[in-house]
Amino acid sequence: MTIAKAAASIVGDGGTGHPLIRNPVLPGFHPDPSILRVGSDYYIATSTFEWYPGVRVHHSTDLIDWQPLGGVLTERRLLDLTGTADSCGVWAPSLTHAHGQFHLLYTDVATFAGGYWDPQNYLITAPSIDGPWSDPVVLHGRGFDASLFHDEDGTTWMLSMRADWRPGRNRFAGIALQQYDRCERRLTGPEHIIFEGTEAGLTEAPNIYRKDGWYYLVTAEGGTTWTHQVTVARSRHLLGEYEVDPGGPLLTSSGRPDLALQKAGHGSLVRTPAGEWYLAHLTARPYAPSGRCVLGRETALQKVEWADGGWPRIHDGVPAEQVPAPSGATAVLRPPSSEQVEDDHFDGPVLGVNWSTLRRPATPDWIDLSARPSHLRIRGGQSPMARHRPSLVARRVTAPRSTFTATCEFEPRDFRQLAGITAYYNSRNWYYLHVTADDDGAAVLDVLCCDSGRVTAAPGLRVPLGDVRRVGLRARLDGPALTFAYTTTPGAEPVWRDLGRTFDATTLSDEYAVTLVPGEPEAWGFTGAFVGLWVQDLGADGACADFDRAVYSAD
Repeated sequence: MTIAKAAASIVGDGGTGHPLIRNPVLPGFHPDPSILRVGSDYYIATSTFEWYPGVRVHHSTDLIDWQPLGGVLTERRLLDLTGTADSCGVWAPSLTHAHGQFHLLYTDVATFAGGYWDPQNYLITAPSIDGPWSDPVVLHGRGFDASLFHDEDGTTWMLSMRADWRPGRNRFAGIALQQYDRCERRLTGPEHIIFEGTEAGLTEAPNIYRKDGWYYLVTAEGGTTWTHQVTVARSRHLLGEYEVDPGGPLLTSSGRPDLALQKAGHGSLVRTPAGEWYLAHLTARPYAPSGRCVLGRETALQKVEWADGGWPRIHDGVPAEQVPAPSGATAVLRPPSSEQVEDDHFDGPVLGVNWSTLRRPATPDWIDLSARPSHLRIRGGQSPMARHRPSLVARRVTAPRSTFTATCEFEPRDFRQLAGITAYYNSRNWYYLHVTADDDGAAVLDVLCCDSGRVTAAPGLRVPLGDVRRVGLRARLDGPALTFAYTTTPGAEPVWRDLGRTFDATTLSDEYAVTLVPGEPEAWGFTGAFVGLWVQDLGADGACADFDRAVYSAD
């Protein structure tokens, strides 16, 4: 059973007389939000990149309190991430609802080396957010950040950025629009280039909304870092021409390093039943001005007002940490989110909604919750550098200060078998507190570090375990500092022994992961930090480890 433990909190009005939304509403790695309202229910779908389940979804009824529903793409029928590179995979999903169906459009990006992306777009539908989801419809691969627009006349259209691989060309070559035939389940008619962007460049993430006889085109520009922004243009006709808002970006934090919320951009709009408007957008919280963002790109909400000229406006055009909630919302006692505090005893038949698995779905060939009651058995996988069969079960880090503990039972036979906990960013940047066997077969506890692809053993930390096979393992994140501890008496009152070394947690960040070669990115960082359970069986000899209880607690 998964148990959230913490004092409940009151979401009050901050002295304003009205309840507040506190940003980010989805802390930790939750980028590229696509927000949707169906009746009184709100949903946000976010990117998941190389992690299963693909496309994470949250639900709310008031825009204040958001609960995770888990991911949509739970099986290879819907998504195959085998071999996917770091920060490739699922980019920028679009969640819409029309004609009695949920529509989920998502891009599986294969690469971004040498000016290519190889983005393949897929569409699935379902009668409920819980499914069942149809087999994917394969759509074009001309660009990513695709979305659907369902017009008032009953037609459906697909938008995306238009990728141009040719050397010397603008790789972000405008916003493309093409009609989608729902009956035939295919694109039809010509492709139209409806917008080429502004001087900010890197135009992507298009969404169209219809209001008061206008088509409003919302795009992201400036790149998904410090100069990110939300740009709005409008037209009386779907195919354009689109006029850019003369007031400038709807939202940006560019040039404002004093703001707590940085990288503001990539937005989507939602209208409440009372006619109020909000923008969901990605943001990030560096530990220092223009510093590294260990939590990755998160999701925030901003209140949108409509000016007399018919343009949407956000107060001062910058992201606020607190914004008014919709009319009718009340200040109530709310339990803590399981994303912030959770004590998982692995009593359920499947992994809880906050767990993700790396590059392969949680299938019975390596994930077992039934072999031993109240235990998660993980069968060992490939090395940390492999991209096909890793055995990593992890959850997002959602606060600068947090603690993750797990009890691990493991009997390694040799140095090829390892099990423990990790603080993980990608295959090139991670820390690993693990149990393994020495050359004489004796069990030992040790720490491996991977910095930009170079693996080293932390000197002086190796601990002989003797006959102990059941150990408690702890990772503590305190801003930029990461520490590890262990106990040989896990239980009601464990005696923790700190390993006595502080590691640099900021290597687990989007900024640290970026690798540039002249003129092109060789590697990007889009995902944010995780903590999790990792088992390796490098000799493919059938090693497995049992985990009894895992606790995550954000301060």
